[in-house]
Amino acid sequence: MANSPEVVTQKYTAKDFTSDQDVRWCPGCGDYSILAQVQRTFPDLIQTNKEKIVWVSGIGCSSRFPYYMNTYGFHGIHGRAAIIATGVKVANPDLSVWVATGDGDLLSIGGNHFIHACRKNIDLKVLLFNNRIYGLTKGQYSPTSEKGKVTKTTPFGSVDYPFNPLSLALGSDATFVARSIDRNPKHMQEMIKRVGQHKGFALLEIFQNCNIFNDGAFELLTEKDTKDDHVLVLEHGKPMVFGKNQDKGIKLDGAHPIVVDISNGKYSKDDLWVHDEFSDAPVHAMILAHLDDRPDLPSPIGVFRQYSKETYDEGIRSQINRIIEKKGKGDLEKVLFGSNTWEVS
Repeated sequence: MANSPEVVTQKYTAKDFTSDQDVRWCPGCGDYSILAQVQRTFPDLIQTNKEKIVWVSGIGCSSRFPYYMNTYGFHGIHGRAAIIATGVKVANPDLSVWVATGDGDLLSIGGNHFIHACRKNIDLKVLLFNNRIYGLTKGQYSPTSEKGKVTKTTPFGSVDYPFNPLSLALGSDATFVARSIDRNPKHMQEMIKRVGQHKGFALLEIFQNCNIFNDGAFELLTEKDTKDDHVLVLEHGKPMVFGKNQDKGIKLDGAHPIVVDISNGKYSKDDLWVHDEFSDAPVHAMILAHLDDRPDLPSPIGVFRQYSKETYDEGIRSQINRIIEKKGKGDLEKVLFGSNTWEVS
């Protein structure tokens, strides 16, 4: 008996995912960190055949991303990254399709495509670079800018209420919703891996600093003296503890989250809310997504919720296979030149 052919595997490095293009972002931009963490993480995610990876983007600073990844890529038009990526994935379901997008690109003109990609559970991996400003077009307010934000287009302060990207995704039934921060590279790498391992629509919101037009937007969450008291790291199956001395916790009073002190003996870790990222219902994840609305509560990072169901691309492929099995392969020429045609002289 002939020996079976040896399976050859290739171990990639970060350099294998680095293109020959000069990276053109403003010095100090948080996008550099996101790019670095993706390139460092991908060797663990992609064991063989990086030719099956595609990056799709729209318009914005974040949308330069496909140029800097040594993979296939598509630079689309404003707001259309999700729908272009959908076409790529449905046409070739074997591809791993990633989307790099910003808060303006995804949540303004691209908002409709975003919510329907969530709803349909298309197997896309979406990295949302959220800096709460339009950076590429020089500092206009965006769909995630806080109420009262003074910008070039809102000189007296924005009167808009901002989108909450995570609650929008949860309400649209996304099957994986997570968040990280550009200045926490270790955590971001973990979240990127989790996104890559999920089958279905996966959103990773990344708080990203625009040091030119919105510097310090997430200062409380990134500075050494304040971050421990303002960031809640979500870990499945563990109580929600935070603070410099790990002496604060989140307790649910009904559906109302409150901060309690676990250092004085009145409360212990046993009294705290235990995170369940696999919860059947999105209610608790939605409560977590709205902690940011209250200044007395920390901002959560980590996986808010994940679950499994058939993806849209799987459904399309399954339907096509069933019809072919039942009726045979179609004939495009018969469709084009069938009975419903007219000849115009």
